[in-house]
Amino acid sequence: MLSPRRIALAVAALAAGLLMPGSQAAARGSDDGSDIRHVVFVGNNWDGTADVIYPHDHYRKVARINIVPDLQERLLDIYTHPDKLAYFLAIRELVGEGHDQFVDDMYSTPDGKLLIVSRPSLADVVGINLATGKIAWRFPMDGYRSDHMGLSPNGRQVAVSDSTANVVHVLNTQTGKQIGEFPSGDSPHENTYSRDGSLIYHASIGRVYTPTDDPAMDTTKGERWFEIVNAKTFKVLKRIDMGKKLEQAGYPNMSSAVRPMALAPHEHWVYFQVSFFHGFVEYNLDTNRVRRVVPLPTRTDVPREQYLLDSAHHGIAMNGRGTKLCVAGTMDDYAAIVSRKTLKYKIINGGVKPYWSTTSRNGRKCYVSWSGSDRISVISYRKREEVARIKVGDHPQRIRSGSVTAAWLAAHT
Repeated sequence: MLSPRRIALAVAALAAGLLMPGSQAAARGSDDGSDIRHVVFVGNNWDGTADVIYPHDHYRKVARINIVPDLQERLLDIYTHPDKLAYFLAIRELVGEGHDQFVDDMYSTPDGKLLIVSRPSLADVVGINLATGKIAWRFPMDGYRSDHMGLSPNGRQVAVSDSTANVVHVLNTQTGKQIGEFPSGDSPHENTYSRDGSLIYHASIGRVYTPTDDPAMDTTKGERWFEIVNAKTFKVLKRIDMGKKLEQAGYPNMSSAVRPMALAPHEHWVYFQVSFFHGFVEYNLDTNRVRRVVPLPTRTDVPREQYLLDSAHHGIAMNGRGTKLCVAGTMDDYAAIVSRKTLKYKIINGGVKPYWSTTSRNGRKCYVSWSGSDRISVISYRKREEVARIKVGDHPQRIRSGSVTAAWLAAHT
């Protein structure tokens, strides 16, 4: 039994914040430098928010961050410039399904202090101070819309697609200053860094908002390239027309627009989705050839002219061992876990309009956003089944594993 003196000391320690019960003690960290906690960020595009999920506490949602604290200031600027207003309204109707797009992509800095976010309708990228909720820096696009980003492995630079300027900006994540840029095709989109950070794999998707979706009208979509870029000099090392590569492999009338991609370990292979196709492509980066085109079930009867921004499927990830893929079947309302070797798959029904898939930090789970159901699923690669489901904000899209400080997490648990 504790003596009255020991009880009094324990109470005093709790009051002083020296001891904390349960998860708060785990969240605070220690003095040995282990003050970073790993979380999952979910961007709610139409809300203008990001939910923060703590996977080590049964995927508990611990916070919701306002991504547009400066919204009134930005809207004042947009509404007083006719060119900006025209694009703002066009993005709402042609891209956002009648909604403004406030959160496309996001990454946290390795020190857990900043959240870097691309905000399409506001045509910028911002660094948000997680401790204060205020904007630490802002980088405006040359054009009128920002899109997908890619974070370097060391977390020091972020590549962001400038949709209407046909360029990719590479920024310092701490300051928001541009350190370089490289040219793209029409509507630059996906950016993925190599494991060692030396290369950026980039793809442009063309004019996905036009109604000319028949294969005979494909050229009206503009230039669409898969590019391999030196991440230090920002020189484009290779520029590939995937539509032509697919045709050479015996698959004519497929789009050149490469959507999300997943690199295999050792990066000899890349797996990617293309516009209008229900499935994915396996491509050898050493020989520059298509090896396999993998169809997955088509469950929609919606004509391709009504596909969401030309995306039949939008979201592909690979487990840590490099043996399985996690595919978001956007227009088909399913996710699929697919064996890389055998191509056998299992369908997971978790909601409506899955828009992205991301592998967990430990490589064992896949996170899928169901944008039409306002939730995300946690799917086990090994079990090939949903193991958790979390309600989030309006129209979740990008999901990213990231970091926060232990003190920030303690304040929100």
